[in-house]
Amino acid sequence: MKRAAYFVFVFALLLVSGSAAKSVSAQEPLDGPNRPFKDELLENLVGDWKLARQIRGQTVQNTVQVEWVLNHQFLRIHMKDAATPAQYEAMIFLGYDNASDRYVIHWIDVFGGRFSETLGYGKPVHNGISFVFEYPDGPFTNTFTIDPASHRLSFLLRQKNARGEWTTFATEEWRRAQ
Repeated sequence: MKRAAYFVFVFALLLVSGSAAKSVSAQEPLDGPNRPFKDELLENLVGDWKLARQIRGQTVQNTVQVEWVLNHQFLRIHMKDAATPAQYEAMIFLGYDNASDRYVIHWIDVFGGRFSETLGYGKPVHNGISFVFEYPDGPFTNTFTIDPASHRLSFLLRQKNARGEWTTFATEEWRRAQ
């Protein structure tokens, strides 16, 4: 009799643990290879662009190529100075953290590892996204907006100075390449 009760107990335990394991494995993770990043606003960035940047009183021309990479997890933005030889180049990887419900941006450029170690986080703004980078020398923002009528992109890059005031670092205008 004890043996039969033991088997019934073990069988019931297996049924309960099996159904619990099924419910855990049936839940799809918020992020991962089976959750490609889809974003209507960012879809407008895909393609080739000409970029005019106003920085420190000078206008600099860049070319920009934008495409989805890594199983549609990131939007890769390849920015390169149009001068020969190029003075600036960056690879930017823009993704989304579903668990934290925010954009993430990895900005890797010619300034090397020290300046590329800070991850930026973004949130939606009207017709765009505002990113914040908490650099060792102070916060830096990069906000882009898209004009729905013309499909032109504008970027405003700002930094906080030593007095705690926000100043414009650069402005950018993106136009589709011909």
